[in-house]
Amino acid sequence: MDLKKLLAPKTVAIVGASEKEGFGGDTCRNVLSYADCDRVYFVNPKRDTVFGKKCWPSLDALPVDIDLVVVCTPQKTVEDILRQAAAKGAGGAVVYASGYSEVGTEEGREADRSLRALCAELDMALMGPNCAGFMNYVDKVAAFAFISAERDRTGAVGIISQSGQLCLSLMDSPSMRFSYSISAGNCSVVSMEDYLSYLVEDEHTKVIGLYLEGVTQPAKFLAGLRAAALKRKPVVVLKAGRSEKGSRVAASHTGSLAGADRMYDAIFKKFGVIRVRDVEELLATTQLFATLPSLPESTGFASINLSGGETGICADTGDMEGIDFPDFQPETLEKLKALLPSYASPANPLDTTATISYDADVYASVLRAVMDDPSIGMVIVGYTLLYEIADPCIHYMARGIEKVMAEGNCKPVAMLPFLESSRNPEYLERLAAAGVPVLPPPVYAFAALRYLKEFISYRPEEHTLDLAIPSLPAARERRALSEFESGRILQEYGIPTPEGVVAATAEEAAAAAERLGYPVALKIASADILHKSDIGGVELGIRSPDAAREAFGRIMANAREKAPQAVIDGVLVQKMLKPGTEVIIGVNNDPQFGPAVLVGLGGIFVEVFRDTSLLPAPFSSEEARAMLDELKAIPLFKGYRGKAPLDLEALAGMIANVARLAADRRDEIVELDVNPVFVYEQGQGVCAADALVILRK
Repeated sequence: MDLKKLLAPKTVAIVGASEKEGFGGDTCRNVLSYADCDRVYFVNPKRDTVFGKKCWPSLDALPVDIDLVVVCTPQKTVEDILRQAAAKGAGGAVVYASGYSEVGTEEGREADRSLRALCAELDMALMGPNCAGFMNYVDKVAAFAFISAERDRTGAVGIISQSGQLCLSLMDSPSMRFSYSISAGNCSVVSMEDYLSYLVEDEHTKVIGLYLEGVTQPAKFLAGLRAAALKRKPVVVLKAGRSEKGSRVAASHTGSLAGADRMYDAIFKKFGVIRVRDVEELLATTQLFATLPSLPESTGFASINLSGGETGICADTGDMEGIDFPDFQPETLEKLKALLPSYASPANPLDTTATISYDADVYASVLRAVMDDPSIGMVIVGYTLLYEIADPCIHYMARGIEKVMAEGNCKPVAMLPFLESSRNPEYLERLAAAGVPVLPPPVYAFAALRYLKEFISYRPEEHTLDLAIPSLPAARERRALSEFESGRILQEYGIPTPEGVVAATAEEAAAAAERLGYPVALKIASADILHKSDIGGVELGIRSPDAAREAFGRIMANAREKAPQAVIDGVLVQKMLKPGTEVIIGVNNDPQFGPAVLVGLGGIFVEVFRDTSLLPAPFSSEEARAMLDELKAIPLFKGYRGKAPLDLEALAGMIANVARLAADRRDEIVELDVNPVFVYEQGQGVCAADALVILRK
């Protein structure tokens, strides 16, 4: 199928054209307001004209072939209209009608299957069903069913949403400028992943905004994210389903599989995707990226304000979001002292006092002095732009900003208001034309700036931009391996485990203990007993043959009493490890995206503090090392309060080997738990004290 016929068609037919309120009438209103009307044909057998434009009785009566058909009629008419459209050359379709898989009934699912089969037969790229359509502001294509205030919205943000109302809300924002606004609906034929790939390659789209309820084609989704990461094109995602109820709503809305939310977080981090928390952050962040002529080259921000109160707010709110305000260089401070009133105290954030805001040249000089500081990557100008201009200072400030930006050799600049308000449209346009976005008030503004900071700090070459996507469906049945069997798998991947032997008798246990050397540990060997300590199946610190025989007897007796149905392989005799700092390494195999590796402090700490890091496999030891730096407990590993630093390089190597194991066996391993791992002092390595592998049956 050809997405250009859907999203960038040369000729369009609107079937069900009308003057009534609703899909047909509102689509026609949008066509007349935004589209190149000479390329659009209205179709309705009951009308001669719609809003004064000629209306054709049927598709086959049209004087030209078409690329796109927009179906504004009920579900029962859809498939016949698609066949007629295909006969006129249509390769794209927008279907507004609902009643498909989103309703959750067998009838709806059957209608969806039939629609998909027909589109495959016709080789037709279909948007929807259950969608609001799209606007292509670049090529002036209007196939959208909701009405908003008429204005020029042409810009560089490509929005893809599984919610039509969310598209409309963004379109209603006076600051938003789009290349495309796509309400994808159920994505029965053309998927969110297809739209993502299209916009990644679209030269008119600087930044992609995505409202996502779920992914149906993981490999294609990741290919789009990989392409965006390598192109350094920002992808900003508002993902529904953080909460249990949100996940259920997402699934019921479009029939999407919401997936494990933390897995999405880990994937987004790996591919440099920005995940925002609400629509306001989506709007602010996409518009920030789209308006800036270039991105900052460093993460140091300067804040310039007209009062001490505003300066303090910027300092505190920026700090909460991790924004860096580096001290100005001595040369910058000298320049500022010469430009500012004597009662001003140059610092970053900077209170210039209001005096300079009434002199465009002085304001420009202050801005240039701050901008030229080598520690500064971007300048934030604090000013509350209102709708009605009463105080004339904005006239001078705007001229000063425009002067500096016109000189060239500029660093990015944004304006930060301190209160929510409608903004003066003239100055919004002037500042945008100069490449200066007007941000929302501080909490949202500094969140957007944090996302910008994280994006420019991301280096795709430092990440393994791949996932081990399973080729088999989710396992319905599973089986556990014993600790001994699990350990043998770990050893195949260079993961150190204690030497051990499975003994079938007390005498074999005593002999194994002698050979291994004391002290030893004895553990029940059974794939049916996962929690060995709970049934009295573990004895530690065994130091003689007699003690080994007695421990063997007690362990076997406990197993027979407390797990009578379990199949017992014997008792595992292991060389006792010297104590070390305990770490847990775990693997969970996501049905869509494959295995992800978790690391954190082991023992009880993983449950109490939940201080863990998660990364999808595969990845390198360098990426594993970065995982460890994310832990709040990382100071404990680096030699806290005089203690010797731990062997982080060996631990990172083990984590990467676990990731390699999980990736290689993505269709076999469902879960893997290595807990505890003992981490020793620097240069002394690591060892997995216990392991559990769960396989699909």
